[in-house]
Amino acid sequence: MKGLRWRYTRLPSQVEDTLSEKEGEEEEEEEDEAAPAPDDPLEPQLAEASQVLGASEIRQLSLHLPPRVTGHSWSLAFCTSRDGFSLRRLYRQMEGHSGPVLLVLQDQDGQMFGAFSSSALRLSKGFYGTGETFLFSFSPQLKVFKWTGSNSFFVKGDLDSLMMGSGSGQFGLWLDGDLYHGGSHPCATFNNEVLARQEQFRIKELEAWVLS
Repeated sequence: MKGLRWRYTRLPSQVEDTLSEKEGEEEEEEEDEAAPAPDDPLEPQLAEASQVLGASEIRQLSLHLPPRVTGHSWSLAFCTSRDGFSLRRLYRQMEGHSGPVLLVLQDQDGQMFGAFSSSALRLSKGFYGTGETFLFSFSPQLKVFKWTGSNSFFVKGDLDSLMMGSGSGQFGLWLDGDLYHGGSHPCATFNNEVLARQEQFRIKELEAWVLS
């Protein structure tokens, strides 16, 4: 009887131990699931919130930036909601900056798109920039249009317009001097699609982020 009693009292203990181990494993799994993910070293730090891009769009774009700017903070040098709709004002806000610029737009249809320039936006007599420059669009998934090598028509800015990418008289992205109207066409520089829903668009919000 003692042996049976010993076995009787021992059996629940073994079950409890087994259950306890399983519960412990489940708790560890739950803790692992609930634990916050470590900061992604590729995820940039913004000095202030963007009115155009959400956290998801920022993460996606950061994966396509050149390695030399990976992890750099983003500083909002210009935005239309704060600085007004003026290309001249955009150029002035770029003065003193030499680092790359991420230009992001939202048009009146809600479409988000833009460009990465390997250097600060400025007035110029001709095209400038490097093969790091690219165009992008969220439609709604991110599409990135990198340099094709066909030509070097990356960026050109005058008082009346800002142009990015060219070929056969068409620009991948162009903005007028009031930063209110713009256009997008397929071009040889980036072999891009039309970035907006239509070739001609009206700008609702524009931001220029300096990556430094």
